Amino acid sequence: MGRGASVLAQPKVGVQLIVYRGRQNEDLPGVLAEVKAAGYAGVETGVLSKHYSLQEIKDALAEQGLELCGVHASFATYAQEEQVEELAAYARALGAKFAMCSGVADRQSLQGFVDSVAVLNRAGEQLKQAGVRLLYHNHAWEFAEFDGKKGIHVLAEGLDPALVGLCVDVYWVHIGGERPEEFIARYADRIPYYHIKDGAPGKFTELGRGEVDLPAAVRAALSTGPEWLVVEQDRSEIAPGEACRISRQYLRTLGI
Repeated sequence: MGRGASVLAQPKVGVQLIVYRGRQNEDLPGVLAEVKAAGYAGVETGVLSKHYSLQEIKDALAEQGLELCGVHASFATYAQEEQVEELAAYARALGAKFAMCSGVADRQSLQGFVDSVAVLNRAGEQLKQAGVRLLYHNHAWEFAEFDGKKGIHVLAEGLDPALVGLCVDVYWVHIGGERPEEFIARYADRIPYYHIKDGAPGKFTELGRGEVDLPAAVRAALSTGPEWLVVEQDRSEIAPGEACRISRQYLRTLGI
């Protein structure tokens, strides 16, 4: 039984700053002001300490009353114990409880997924000791089959749920050929955090303007009692702040 059977609290709603296409690295206070005005409670970012001091990031978040809901990094980061320690310290200092991993050792072979399991479980243990939970973030390519086996399911079967959870990106599940609500039901006890994304093959849109069955996906997500629903739009044809506002308003139509 998933956590949602007894959990009724509404999740917090955040936004991934990827939609700003790097502006967050030059004008974090301005970006966060737009995010706050659009109605979000938090932001997910990469590691911003290359561009700002920890105090500058803390101050910018505090000024808008925003949380750092998660930190996103590549598989290569998690493959290096020293870099995992640095990421853990960064997340802990800024109050982020979740760290996302994108990618595996080799996406072109099933062995690449198998080889990634030990790396991610080790990184998950390191992060757990720092009070941060590692989550694997899916794309569409993990749903490719190798001898009848999909990489995403091989990976999930190998990962220790006590060390590594899932950050389910509902758009990429859809593009990968599975129904988001069914994928969520399969791994319900392992998903505290979602990327809510819309679009069509090769195109990202504001929520409600694409082909993903978001009402069904969000219903399924809520049933697991997540801590965060994070809007992610990789690219936008309109101003990022406006895109964020439209997507936040759409979630309100779903009662979020």
